Amino acid sequence: MKSVVPSKWLYKHINDPDILILDASLANPISGEVSKFADKCIPGSRFFDLKNNFSDKNSPFPNMLPTSEDFQKECRKLGINTTSKLVIYDNLGVYSSPRVWWMFKAMGHDNVAVLDGGLPDWIANGYPIEEIHKDKKITLGTFEACYQKASVVDFEMITSNIKEQKALVIDARSEGRFKGTAPEPRAELKSGHIPNSINIPYEKVLDNGKFKTASELALIFDKERYAEQPLIFSCGSGLTACIILLASELVVSNKKAVYDGSWTEWTQKVN
Repeated sequence: MKSVVPSKWLYKHINDPDILILDASLANPISGEVSKFADKCIPGSRFFDLKNNFSDKNSPFPNMLPTSEDFQKECRKLGINTTSKLVIYDNLGVYSSPRVWWMFKAMGHDNVAVLDGGLPDWIANGYPIEEIHKDKKITLGTFEACYQKASVVDFEMITSNIKEQKALVIDARSEGRFKGTAPEPRAELKSGHIPNSINIPYEKVLDNGKFKTASELALIFDKERYAEQPLIFSCGSGLTACIILLASELVVSNKKAVYDGSWTEWTQKVN
């Protein structure tokens, strides 16, 4: 299964017994975007509660990856098995779904894909929908988490990389936030960027809620510029960083990781 699949592919395979569809939509995204389809879902999909069940509740920073034990427990509650082929979508097109895709990768489950264009594209194709997540009895799954340490970068690693410059840090926030000319959505934070990082706003890799073509993405992630150096992706809280990480995954083979604390952690620890 490819990392990104179109609605047509999912519709064709929706009755595959190993296919499990997860709805990663957010009720109140920090972007402020509002979905026209907040009360609808793909039939049979299960709600992946990113904010409440799949974030570290003990962390002072938002959206932090939970422990592998907690992640495994919550996945089993959703009926996810070790053999499950996971398709992740959200109701904004491509927004929070890449974060969930990355989380599964970080927990050692590779059979996972993002639905390109998400629920809006699914509906635009005329495929069936239902009222949001009707109550259903779910059999406990057999999912096993195997944490991939190399997928996650912490504050100390970012700090040492500023001097060593072994990896390139790519920031998915807007140009204004990156340059310090626009405010952060979290009012307590100042804007700016990590030294030596570069800026690729996540919107740059999308076109009407879907990923741009491979040839268009190849121009953004120019192989000569990026060479074979490891790439570290950051944003405000580790969510939209995964959009550009997934976009890069489609065109370059560099090692990739997410700075999970991202700008929220960085600016609070260095100031």
